[in-house]
Amino acid sequence: MANQEHLRLLKAGAVTWLKWRKQNPQIELDLSAANLQGENLRGANLQGVNLTKVDLSHALLVRTNFSGANLSNANLNQAILIEANLSAANFSIANLSGAILSQADLSDINLIGADLSAANLSGAVITDANLIGADFKNAILRDADLGNAKLIRSNLCFTNLYKANLIAADLSEANLYEAEVMAAYLYKANLYKANLTKAHLGSSYLFRANLSEANLTETDLSWTNLRGANLGGANLKGANLRGANIQGANLNGANFQDAIMPDGSKNNGVA
Repeated sequence: MANQEHLRLLKAGAVTWLKWRKQNPQIELDLSAANLQGENLRGANLQGVNLTKVDLSHALLVRTNFSGANLSNANLNQAILIEANLSAANFSIANLSGAILSQADLSDINLIGADLSAANLSGAVITDANLIGADFKNAILRDADLGNAKLIRSNLCFTNLYKANLIAADLSEANLYEAEVMAAYLYKANLYKANLTKAHLGSSYLFRANLSEANLTETDLSWTNLRGANLGGANLKGANLRGANIQGANLNGANFQDAIMPDGSKNNGVA
């Protein structure tokens, strides 16, 4: 449970809180399970604080510093975290549904099993993050930097990843059903057994990406760069590859039934 003195100082205002933290840098702060619903903590320094199971739903957290803090099982439903610092923080199994995290720093964050459905992470930095099993359904990740992120078995269906950086990201077994991934950077990304059914990847950069055994049924791959990509055993039934560059790609065992090939012709077989 939250230390009541720590909670009182936090609610006393940003000036009081920052002054007290500077004077007492050695104290380990405990705000676990505190009710901070709807509070204005804009710009507060919560670096390294124990915030497990805290309720920060609808809270104003613009440019708040959560670096290294523990927010596992926390509730941040519809919280406003624009330009907040969440680097190296633990948000495992946290509820961030509908939260606004645009331009926030989520590098090295732990979001295992977290709920980010319908969250806005446009322009956010999420590099080297652990997002295994996280739910991003209907989330906005437009222009987000997800380089080297672990998105294994994550739910990205209907997610907007337009122009997102997913270089070397691990999306194996992820669900990207009807996701908008147009003009995204997926160089060396791992999409092994990923579900990309009806996803839109037009003009995306998939050079040397691993799409082996992926489900690409009716997927839009028009004008994509698939040079050197691994499509071995992938299901591309009804996919659109018009204008795509598949030079040097591994197509062994791939299903191209009813797919539109790079030259615009329709294929009726297996590579």
